[in-house]
Amino acid sequence: MCQRNSRYRLRGCLVAGLVAAAVHFPNSASAGIPLPVLADGTPSLAPMLESVLPGVVNVVATGRVRQQAHPLLDDPFFRHFFNAPRQPRYRETQSIGSGVIIDARRGYVVTNYHVVESGTEFLVRLGDDREFPATLIGSDPDTDLAVVRIQADQLQAIPFPKNDSLRVGDFVVAIGNPFGLRQTVTSGIVSALGRHGLGRGYEDYIQTDASINPGNSGGALVNLRGELVGINTMIYSNSGGSIGIGFAIPAPMVRNITKAIIDDGRVIRPSLGVVGQDLHAELAQAFDLQPNDGVLVARSLEGSPADQAGLEPGDVIRKLGDVRLRDTDSLRRALGLARAGERLPLIYLRNGKQHTVTVRLVAPATAEIDGATVHPLLDGVRLANMTEHHPLAGRLQGLVVEQVATGSRAAMAGLRSGDIITQIGRTPTGSVDDAKRAATDAQGELVLRIQRDQRSAFVVLR
Repeated sequence: MCQRNSRYRLRGCLVAGLVAAAVHFPNSASAGIPLPVLADGTPSLAPMLESVLPGVVNVVATGRVRQQAHPLLDDPFFRHFFNAPRQPRYRETQSIGSGVIIDARRGYVVTNYHVVESGTEFLVRLGDDREFPATLIGSDPDTDLAVVRIQADQLQAIPFPKNDSLRVGDFVVAIGNPFGLRQTVTSGIVSALGRHGLGRGYEDYIQTDASINPGNSGGALVNLRGELVGINTMIYSNSGGSIGIGFAIPAPMVRNITKAIIDDGRVIRPSLGVVGQDLHAELAQAFDLQPNDGVLVARSLEGSPADQAGLEPGDVIRKLGDVRLRDTDSLRRALGLARAGERLPLIYLRNGKQHTVTVRLVAPATAEIDGATVHPLLDGVRLANMTEHHPLAGRLQGLVVEQVATGSRAAMAGLRSGDIITQIGRTPTGSVDDAKRAATDAQGELVLRIQRDQRSAFVVLR
């Protein structure tokens, strides 16, 4: 019988009750899950964790960033009068997070982009205390994912789920290295699914109340089968510590993005070729639809997959692939999960009748160039025009930084993949051609105004 005179006894009672429910209701969603029970009947997650813990690792990224010099040191008269050197000063940086082995045979480890973004050297520490240098295979700032590789034997990977049937209320376990405390395990439930609007690129987060803290980034969120249902990425907190609102990148997105990174070294997101509008209340009423019941096609770009599929202004796209569309953000997220060259079914409404077509997605038509062709100080940087499905398209004009080579001048100055260069010197930069014209006027240094997340900043390359 449950005793309610202690929250700890009550919690134990709840766990025992859940185990009993799994036994007495074999047709429920819990059927087939290895029961977390020891030989003496004590509820425990230990049997599952014994096979999962070796797949969670510690990731250490070290690098160098340029320190901001005193303004007087940038004054030529001051340097000449006081014979002051103009040698740049750097400081060592170190970022510590978690990672998950997803391919034991080839040594691939997935982690968060923000764990490795400022690193030039990488180290992976396994649960058995072995340490291996790692190579950065590639990253995707828009989903905050990166893949590193180690050369090691006797690795153990955590498998992805056989089906993506995660539901609100499912029990999950978060594993990582919070505050440097390695192999820490916390448990909770799935609090919500499909969270977005948190300021990242492609968002479809799992929300959980399992404790996630600094250092958990890149760690595993697993179900009671020991399957990888998500990669822990961020928390919502005013104090910096866990308050029971954590977020993880869902397994389908992790699987697709890591495969693209491993295959191509980066993620090339496809284009559908439509300019869409959200179905707000007035538009929905005009089309005799419910609000947020799809994406209204305002324009179909000539020669695009949408144009070739016959989409016209006034059509309402309701589904792309397996993704039910509610608004333009959901369309962008659906394209973020797809790959160029992929064929997907598309369902749309025209004059109240539903139609289904197959579209072949293509790589966006973008002028992508090596930064060295713009200016020698941008050597090691890959630049591209902003595409139609960029989250800031239509709201900001700029040049997208696709990749920054580790150890390059740009990397040491603080330029990052995903930054948007909105200005070079005093010249607005809306395209690659604009950048070339602005860079020709630069004398000895490049002053870049960039947009990063929700803020603007300046980066100086010398």
